[in-house]
Amino acid sequence: MNRRLFLQQTTKAGSALAFSPFILNSQGIDEELIHLTILHTNDVHSRIEPFPMDGSRNQGLGGAARRAWLISEIRKKSQHVLLLDAGDMLQGTPYFNVFGGELEFKLMSEMGYDAATIGNHEFDGGMESLARQLQHADFPILNANYDFSETPMAGKTKEFKVFERGGIRIGVFGLGIELEGLVPAALYGNTKYYDPVITANKIADTLRFEHACDYVICLSHLGYKYEDSKVSDQILAKETREIDLILGGHTHTFLTKPDVVQRSNGRSVTISTNVLTVFFASILYL
Repeated sequence: MNRRLFLQQTTKAGSALAFSPFILNSQGIDEELIHLTILHTNDVHSRIEPFPMDGSRNQGLGGAARRAWLISEIRKKSQHVLLLDAGDMLQGTPYFNVFGGELEFKLMSEMGYDAATIGNHEFDGGMESLARQLQHADFPILNANYDFSETPMAGKTKEFKVFERGGIRIGVFGLGIELEGLVPAALYGNTKYYDPVITANKIADTLRFEHACDYVICLSHLGYKYEDSKVSDQILAKETREIDLILGGHTHTFLTKPDVVQRSNGRSVTISTNVLTVFFASILYL
């Protein structure tokens, strides 16, 4: 059965740390559409409590309770929901220093996350600590371009996962940033890093053609954009074929609207990097 995807921006994002949703929706299309709601967080950095009231830009914003409440409210109104995270869930407040990630993973499990990818700060406690803390995550950790086979993280991650919502097959996979020069070598050990563009094309093709996915999402912790030729979400968007949506993290980039990148083959890919964004993707059955 052929399917067609419609995405249209209807509302601009407010402060991402206040969790104002970024909404994409269809307009003027008949009611036979299947609406998929995609919730995305990134770079939460152990922000269990709101930012302190210290006069800073983000004072009073964020916090796990507010995030959980908003996710719950959206789920009440949306039948088909995916909740995803693009990395750096850990490090940034004393909660990580004391509990090592246990609290963050338990809270995300309570919120019902469907999947997450690994950011560079997930390595801050070392490989053994990360592997141990993942027992508290009731959701898969997705990464396709790190080889953990010779580390304590062996077997703790998956390259991708296929979800089904309302008859729509959604393939989700993760990519991580190069760790050398960014993370102390002792913390990531024998982790091998593979080219993210080559890996993304391979995995996205697998999801589209072997697993018959209607929609392909990349959880990227590569960073939105760089001055040099370092691989970023923008480069990934231009040099890959079958990705529909890139949910990015790492550079803490706040976009007032999603970045739509046109490929040379005439197809486009959407990039979003805010801390909590909400998309409504509509699939028309033809």
